[in-house]
Amino acid sequence: MVVGNADALPLIRLCGIRKQYGGKNGEPAVEVLHGIDLEIYAGEFVALVGSSGSGKSTLMHILGCLDRPSLGTYHFAGRDIASLNADQLAWLRREAFGFVFQGYHLIPTLDILHNVQVPALYAGTPARERQAQAMRLLNRLGLGNRAGYRPNQLSGGQQQRASIARALINGGHVILADEPTGALDSRSGAEVMALLRELADTGHTIILITHDLQVASQARRVVRISDGWIVDDTAQDTESGRRLDPISDNVSIPAITAPSLDAHAFMTRMIQGVSHNASWLVDASEALSSAWYTLWVNRFRTVLTLLGIVIGVASMIVLTAVGQATSEKALRQMETFGGVHRMSIWGSIDSTTGIQGSISHADIGQVQSVRNIRLTSPFLTAGGVLLRAGNVVLAANVWSVNAQALEIFNWKVARGIFFTEEDENNLATVAVLGKRTKEHLFGPETDAVGQYILINQVPFRVIGELTEIGTDSGNNSDDDMVVLPFSTGSRRVAGVINPAGIQLLIESLDTIDQTVQDITATLQEARGVNDFRIANNPGRIKEQQEAERDQALLLALIASISLVVGGIGVMNIMLMAVKERTREIGIRMATGARQRDIQRQFVAESIMVSLVGGVVGVVIGLLIGVALIVWDVPVIFSIRAMLLAFSCAVATGLIFGLMPARQAARLDPVVALARE
Repeated sequence: MVVGNADALPLIRLCGIRKQYGGKNGEPAVEVLHGIDLEIYAGEFVALVGSSGSGKSTLMHILGCLDRPSLGTYHFAGRDIASLNADQLAWLRREAFGFVFQGYHLIPTLDILHNVQVPALYAGTPARERQAQAMRLLNRLGLGNRAGYRPNQLSGGQQQRASIARALINGGHVILADEPTGALDSRSGAEVMALLRELADTGHTIILITHDLQVASQARRVVRISDGWIVDDTAQDTESGRRLDPISDNVSIPAITAPSLDAHAFMTRMIQGVSHNASWLVDASEALSSAWYTLWVNRFRTVLTLLGIVIGVASMIVLTAVGQATSEKALRQMETFGGVHRMSIWGSIDSTTGIQGSISHADIGQVQSVRNIRLTSPFLTAGGVLLRAGNVVLAANVWSVNAQALEIFNWKVARGIFFTEEDENNLATVAVLGKRTKEHLFGPETDAVGQYILINQVPFRVIGELTEIGTDSGNNSDDDMVVLPFSTGSRRVAGVINPAGIQLLIESLDTIDQTVQDITATLQEARGVNDFRIANNPGRIKEQQEAERDQALLLALIASISLVVGGIGVMNIMLMAVKERTREIGIRMATGARQRDIQRQFVAESIMVSLVGGVVGVVIGLLIGVALIVWDVPVIFSIRAMLLAFSCAVATGLIFGLMPARQAARLDPVVALARE
């Protein structure tokens, strides 16, 4: 028997609906529904009555688009449900249906106000608007003073009224109530039934699923189901608008009018609603906000999840900072000796002739023409030369160089001046003293500039004092020396004309290998033999820098292992969360969440964990770095390393959160709702 207006288009039409389970992998097929034919019109109050196992809950899942029939057709507002995709079904659930379950199915981690807002959240309603609407509904249902309570802080009747408010937030064209009074005492059950009748009076379509004939008798139409068949379909003459007692004295329920439902207009809205998407910024903001709320509720577990990310980020920052500081310190020490951009050329034995080569002034001119060579100086040393100043006699090293050596060796003049090119050309008998040489000859407090010293009985006037240089790689102090113009030192002290070697200052380390090749080719062409060697100090420094970069990279990779471990921890925790929150996922799907909404939520939660872990890791890394500085450990913080560590943390959350998120999104809503 079909009850309704034959001239009107049924809101719901079922034709030959069958549902069976099993039948795969050798399992026997069990048919639950055996060809259901049913029409329900807008505004009807229908009770589907049957004993446990009769198929009424399965029929409700099909009516609410939570499940699909095995055979038969289901038309909603004239549209064949079988032709709708997953997004269209999700839109239909949140816009057309409101579910009221026997177990309430409120999300335990959300307060009542946010539980009611869930369907509006997935409908894209702005936060302020949906919050105001949720409060209006809660106030109407007598729960305004319970908005901030969690579900476990409310009575059964209050939870059921909250679930009704949730069903109405998007309009509630069709209210599907599955045993809404089954878990309630008689008073609370009467209140819920009174509310459903009033909703029916104001135009909502109410489909009540129950096994209780007394509850079903309060509907205006009763459809009895037995063993998967409709055995009776009867209209009842009940007094419209009658309020059922008892009802709580503190609950006053004003009229909640259902929005009009024109079938064709509704389906047009569905097409537009499915095609319309909120901006990615709004979606991301909502997802992150929801993720933050969920993670805060489970903050102890969240902290445990954060540890791997925090350790990875902090260790990457600290190790990179210490490694870079060590490298910079070594480089500064080299710069002190002028060794970073300095090369030298010496005579060597030719491999073909076996003759020892020597360096000439002509070679200096050849080398000066090579690209990337900035400065050149002839170089000659004489060790153990006797110096005399008054009654003080000292054996020291004499360096003979030109005026460009001041920059080549990165010397600094403490007092006086360095000799000039004019002094070089005039064979001037002037000298510049190293720090220790000056102190031995004149004392630490006496100004030596303008004084005279004897070098091998030749008088030289002191024109400058060098600042402290330090100790070179050979452990000979470069402060125990006297620097003379090359022309004077070579002839009047060493008694030779040609230099022992050439000191060079290059422009760039980047082309050092090519510079060495160019020098070699130039000198071989000019000399005709390969009787020289190039001390490639910049090349060694470049190799050292590359080795230090590789070491820093290795340290960063070691630190990144913590990030990977942390990411695996995130994935494990999220997989556990999916398992623990399966029913919540089913509730969200029943209230209109699309698969991508569920996926976005869980990805947002894993990214939020990684974001928080990244920020905390950066802060802890900085604090450890400051502590190391206090303990005189060299540290240089790198913004790039911090950004890299933070980016890796976020990427880790995204990558390792995808699999749990995809698993959550693919859950069957019916199976998820039934999960304990």
